[in-house]
Amino acid sequence: MHRPTKRLTRIFVCAAAVPVILVASGCSSGSDSGDGAGKGSSKASAPASDAAAKVKAAAYDSLPQPCAAISKKTLDDLVPEAKSGKAGSSDDESVRGTCSWSSLDNKGVKGSQFRWLNASLMRFDSDAARGSGNKLAHEYFTKQVTDAQSVDGAKSPKSEPVSGTGDEATAVTYELKKKEGTFKQQTVVTRVENVVVTIDYNGAGLAGEKTPGADELVKDAEKAAKDAAAAVVAANGAGGSDTAGSASAKPSDKASSKPSEKASDKSSAKPSEKASSKTSATPSDKASSKS
Repeated sequence: MHRPTKRLTRIFVCAAAVPVILVASGCSSGSDSGDGAGKGSSKASAPASDAAAKVKAAAYDSLPQPCAAISKKTLDDLVPEAKSGKAGSSDDESVRGTCSWSSLDNKGVKGSQFRWLNASLMRFDSDAARGSGNKLAHEYFTKQVTDAQSVDGAKSPKSEPVSGTGDEATAVTYELKKKEGTFKQQTVVTRVENVVVTIDYNGAGLAGEKTPGADELVKDAEKAAKDAAAAVVAANGAGGSDTAGSASAKPSDKASSKPSEKASDKSSAKPSEKASSKTSATPSDKASSKS
């Protein structure tokens, strides 16, 4: 009589145990899937954080005053009759700045010598999306050289690397014929870490005075570029020594060869408004600035 009762009891106990097992397995399954989702989420976010970490911080975070970037001695040699520099407008002087000087040495009936010097500084910050400050500065450096080679009316442009100035530097020389005479134009573009310095220097002999030699003028322009590069380093508390000078006497072949290869394509390149404005300085500019 008691056997059926015991058998039913065992059946109910087993049946009651089934939901417990299902619930336990269900919790275990939910826990596993949750862990999997967490792991997947962390993996997805890892590449983005890694990419941001790989962008190196820019070396320099400030610029010198552009009108103080060239030493007085160099200015006395390049623009001896200039009274002071004329600073260009800038919405952020820590990112960009320009200054120009003009000099007219009037020798009366013997003619006169005209000189014009312009210094332009541009700084680039590192950006996770666009790349490091050095990379962005190199791209701008290449563009500046290409623009100098593509000036409308430039005669026989030549490009050559410049040693001992910044991390990479290129000089572009050519002639421009204007109503006042033939102007010898030199543009020296230098990159110092994440800063690009562009020096434009032109000269002309007017009213019968002898036209200045291109070799002498380009050396003068390179001297101004070295001054400006050293000023960038000094403005950032590094003493303005090796980075701007001998330690960087290795303008990269890659950087300097690219622009020079484009020199042959000058006829097909459109001159930039910036390049055109740089090379349009004439003795009339001196007269207007004095007035």
